Amino acid sequence: MSSAVPRLAVVAAGAMGAAVAKRLTSFGCTVYTNLDGRSEDTRKRAQDAGMIDLSVDELVLKSDWILSILPPRDAVSFAEKIQEVAAKHGRALPSPQTFVDCNAVNPETVKRIAALFSGTSIRFVDAGIIGGPPKGDQNPTFYASAEDVKILDEFTALSKYGLKLSPLKGKGVGIGDASALKMSYAGITKGTTGLYTTMVLAAHASSPATADALMRELQMSQPILLDRLAKTVPPMLPKAYRWIGEMEEIADFVGGSEGDVYRGIAKVYERIEKSIAGDQEDIVMLTKFVEKAKESR
Repeated sequence: MSSAVPRLAVVAAGAMGAAVAKRLTSFGCTVYTNLDGRSEDTRKRAQDAGMIDLSVDELVLKSDWILSILPPRDAVSFAEKIQEVAAKHGRALPSPQTFVDCNAVNPETVKRIAALFSGTSIRFVDAGIIGGPPKGDQNPTFYASAEDVKILDEFTALSKYGLKLSPLKGKGVGIGDASALKMSYAGITKGTTGLYTTMVLAAHASSPATADALMRELQMSQPILLDRLAKTVPPMLPKAYRWIGEMEEIADFVGGSEGDVYRGIAKVYERIEKSIAGDQEDIVMLTKFVEKAKESR
């Protein structure tokens, strides 16, 4: 691997992608993205992060590393697009070049994505991001796994450019294991946020008095749990639309009838998304519940 500062593509320039790009550019890296069809807010984020807007073809031709950081529903289609472009340009691609799937998808999905690059010159790393976007001293962890330890070590070496990278190594570890870790972690954290939301909505549907009594009882008997609810539900609201697909991926990861738990939570996040776009009744109620909980502490 060349000692030169790497050129990376980060797609897309959402909250996480742009923050990751900003961290990389602050360490001197060149970071490309593609802004076709993106909003003015996204374009502003990309500009602030120092990202360079290129066509998908140019992005593939110039990048040593391609980091896919997208909503789960877009992970496969983006990888297919990269594979098609790479096939068109063949030997003109950088060598080595590595595609890193950083999306919240289940192991079977990431193996399907990896298979797209089998037999091509593009190498593959499975990565799962745990934590919020980089900001100040805060850094999410990129857990990574691969079939080739050498490729994994090269990816881990990108830590010198401001990223927090943690390779998964050991007997039997390969593509799918980093995604399995992400699914397990998000199933606990975002899953419990979905459960909190479900039961507050159900209590309020019975009556506002029931919801108030629930809040007071939690304050008396489960203050730690209520504190967690108050901290996780409000920031979830604007992200709910992204978490629908993630819960569906977790459901497939769990499998069987047990996976139905997460299909149900996906429906809760879908309800929140619809409320935000519609009458916002659920959003107002959840916000008031959290405000009362904070006042009662």
